[in-house]
Amino acid sequence: MDTKTHLTALLTDAVAAARTDGSLALDALPTIELERPRDPSHGDWASPVALRLAKEAGRAPREIAQVIVDHLPADPDLAATDIAGPGFINLTLSTSALADILVEAREAGADFGRGAPKGEYVQIEFISANPVGPMHVGHGRWAALGDSLALVMEHAGYEIQREFYLNDEGNQMNIFAESVAERYLELLGRPFDEAQIGYKGAYIRDIARQIIDAEGAVWAEAPVDERRAYFRERSYAQVLENMKSLCDRFGVRFDEWFSEHQLHVPDEGGQTAIQRSIEGLREAGYIFEDDGAIWFRATRFGDEKDRVLVKKDGVATYFAADIAYHDNKFKRGFDRVINIWGADHHGYIPRMMAVVAALGYPDQLEILLGQLVTLMRGGEAVRMSKRTGEMVTFEELIDEVGTDAARYHLVRISSDQQLVFDIEVAKDQSANNPLYYVQYAHARICSILRKAAGVDADAGADIDAIAASLITQTPDFSLLTDESEIALMRKLGSFTELVERAARDRAPFRVAHYAEELAALLHQFYGRCKVVVADDPALTAARLYEIDAARVALRTVLGLIGVSAPTSM
Repeated sequence: MDTKTHLTALLTDAVAAARTDGSLALDALPTIELERPRDPSHGDWASPVALRLAKEAGRAPREIAQVIVDHLPADPDLAATDIAGPGFINLTLSTSALADILVEAREAGADFGRGAPKGEYVQIEFISANPVGPMHVGHGRWAALGDSLALVMEHAGYEIQREFYLNDEGNQMNIFAESVAERYLELLGRPFDEAQIGYKGAYIRDIARQIIDAEGAVWAEAPVDERRAYFRERSYAQVLENMKSLCDRFGVRFDEWFSEHQLHVPDEGGQTAIQRSIEGLREAGYIFEDDGAIWFRATRFGDEKDRVLVKKDGVATYFAADIAYHDNKFKRGFDRVINIWGADHHGYIPRMMAVVAALGYPDQLEILLGQLVTLMRGGEAVRMSKRTGEMVTFEELIDEVGTDAARYHLVRISSDQQLVFDIEVAKDQSANNPLYYVQYAHARICSILRKAAGVDADAGADIDAIAASLITQTPDFSLLTDESEIALMRKLGSFTELVERAARDRAPFRVAHYAEELAALLHQFYGRCKVVVADDPALTAARLYEIDAARVALRTVLGLIGVSAPTSM
């Protein structure tokens, strides 16, 4: 039984005892709630149960709280109880109870803080991009947020599917193909039409040059339509491969790369997925026709106006494709779908919620909006790439700061806040860089363990093996009495709830904040406590155990952000 469950049982038993002997007049036993006090001096847990019972019991909350405390049995997990404010019951854990979390952390390893299976299958779609050019830094933020959210939710007990949505349908693909074709002709010294080059980035020339390197001038004399069709498929494949390679480099591996194009392809019965979804809505009574166009009755579901699905020229709108896509998602069996979109899609949310409800999946779609990223360098705005003179791409950002720094700094700020990403801070090798500060705490523990074991830092020995050789039995935790040691145990004890809350609120940035708080407590511990005390092997054993538990936990925390835990720096 975990500590929270145990304390809940103790309070329930105390209320039951007070009810039985007449100290509290209650019709039934209440549900006991426990929460973490904001101020650590108020103990490890607090319960508002006395405030909730005041009306029923007809007494002041503080009186009720005193009755409950008086009926609490002596328990080795409780060091103290007190009544605070209007009637909160504060519970302070004993050192032995706090130390249990150290044992749990070391024994659980990567599963430390993992929740029980929720029985909920969740899809997170967190990048939607046109495969006509490089991914921008905004895509990088969605990648970091989406994958970290997936990792946190998986740790909390959800089953997760990660999806990338490719906007590979529409005229932009033709413009892309034409742009590459014209640059191809230009590079060959053949006549070309600058006006046909809709995408003018340097990457278009790069793609054209690669085609020349691979196939020469074979396409220069081909019919225009044939050349455009070939270049469309080849260039698309190349950009897609670059996207996949970049995501893989960033540590993000999607379960599905969903192509919008497939929604427009007729099936064996001659219908597209878009047409099938519209027919389903028609059968449900949510479709009408007006002025030659096909409309969805979005106002029935709270949207401000009805929406066109197929224009009078017979062309389906982008919204129609989105309907078919989400219909497809839920038919794949997801209990919940989470989309991460840019903030500029805010106005699109009501119609999407309306149609998902019309499809029969009310309250099963969540949309998280991510604000823009502003790149800075030492406090100065960065607007252009030094290499190309165009926008700074996601790949260029990774090239400069590295995957760890990019992921950490892109995820540590809530998605609903605009992110200022300072490249120089992300690269800084000092405590001014939050990532360095956290990773250094982990490396510092590893250094202490190596020194305690007499292992050279360059020997390449496995740190888990070193820890196992040093820690062969459970030490005397009662020796851990310094306030920094107690604070560290308390912080480790809150990790499971942190994971649960971060998953519930779709807030992976809280994991980064937790990592920084844990690192700060570790650095405070180092400043106050010598780990290896030559004339006190028992205290040394206890402190080695505690810092190794913190190492295992910090490695797990960093893993939930997709960041490495270096053993030396």
